[in-house]
Amino acid sequence: MRVAVIGSSGLLGKYLLREWKSNEVVGLTSKEVDISDKDRLHQAIARLRPEWTIHAAAYTDVDGCESNPDRAFLTNCTGAALVAGAARDLGSRMVFLSTDYVFDGAKSAPYEPSDAVHPLNVYGHSKAEAEKEVREILPTVCIVRTSWLFGVGGKCFPDTILRLTAERPCIEVVQDQQGSPTYARDLAHALAQLCAKNAQGIVHVTNSGNCSWFEFAKEIVREAGLETLIQPTTSDRFPRPAARPAYSVLSGVSLRRYDIIMPSWQDALQAYLAERGKAAQVQ
Repeated sequence: MRVAVIGSSGLLGKYLLREWKSNEVVGLTSKEVDISDKDRLHQAIARLRPEWTIHAAAYTDVDGCESNPDRAFLTNCTGAALVAGAARDLGSRMVFLSTDYVFDGAKSAPYEPSDAVHPLNVYGHSKAEAEKEVREILPTVCIVRTSWLFGVGGKCFPDTILRLTAERPCIEVVQDQQGSPTYARDLAHALAQLCAKNAQGIVHVTNSGNCSWFEFAKEIVREAGLETLIQPTTSDRFPRPAARPAYSVLSGVSLRRYDIIMPSWQDALQAYLAERGKAAQVQ
């Protein structure tokens, strides 16, 4: 299988390149292709002639999107539409990575792919519009929504918590936002399986189970064998430019239809910490 990974220098992109090591996979970074440049993008994908194009490039700074909406929509929406157009023209299937932030958090049960989107922030709006456009351009696209991504080799919540434990005896973490942490390695593995099964439509992919950021932080500290005190707090104590949904848990039913089962987020965290420890030994 020939696979092109757009955004291969990002956190997920690095795992995708390792996941597809037994296939003919090529990564395209932002330095190698500008997804807002239609002609260069088309040429880059035409050279590769991939059977699948994985679009993992995005402007993911949620608060940054609020102050720079033009960049958010250019990268997350216009860029995605151009990738979809190139994939369509060149006969490639496509996976588009989206987010739980397309939802407003008003539900109290896990979100299904069929639930109406209602984003609270610019980042979510840019992704929701991108979903709409890529479906219109390439009806066979597989849109994968995920959430709370973490992994080794990039900025993520566990890395931040572990860094703060070296600086503070006590850390306050919000407990009024609920979601599902997702280990990039598990997500990459699921994406490879979805491509092998010719998936299409919207699929929700996260590690199983859910928690608050506070519960996530407590588990990180406990599994790491640290004594830092994690104290619960509320979002209004830490106002941020972009509103976050209070509840953005994604249902795993759509993924299980493809006979793909994700590990629990607790097991994923243990695997992440083991990988992080090995990476530290190499450095």
